[in-house]
Amino acid sequence: MAARSTTRPGYTRIDVPMTPMIDVVFQLLIFFMLTLKIIAPEGDFSVNMPIAASGEAAASAVQPLQVRLIANPDGSLGQLMLGEQNLGNRSPDCFRRLNREIGDIVSQSREFIDDLEVIIDSDYGLHYSHLLKAVSHCRGRMQGGQFIPFIKNIRFAEPRPPEL
Repeated sequence: MAARSTTRPGYTRIDVPMTPMIDVVFQLLIFFMLTLKIIAPEGDFSVNMPIAASGEAAASAVQPLQVRLIANPDGSLGQLMLGEQNLGNRSPDCFRRLNREIGDIVSQSREFIDDLEVIIDSDYGLHYSHLLKAVSHCRGRMQGGQFIPFIKNIRFAEPRPPEL
């Protein structure tokens, strides 16, 4: 059996040079690799290692600040508490007061600034806007067009199931 020709009568075979095509592909690859802008990952992924088990180190450990958000049945803010201190429920004023109180705590404990942590405990039915306000007021404040950070580590307590 005779081998058939791959070209049709009247057509000529065109050879595509692969070397220049591979060069162009590598140049494009290098161009996109060099122009890539790497951004910082969103969120805070800092890991807190346990403190040494010595007597003095355990006594000097900083207790986390407890922020409690209590919801009304309609989802509005019923009460905002920092530890045992009631900060009220009037939305702009109570969050400003929370920011001021945390700022005072941070300014008093400058040596433990990296160890400070806030645990936010909110009711299940609370509107998210109140939770976001609490997080932003715990993080820091704007002063003179510049952000002054207070606390890096903010955790959320386990959600409380709605009461029936």
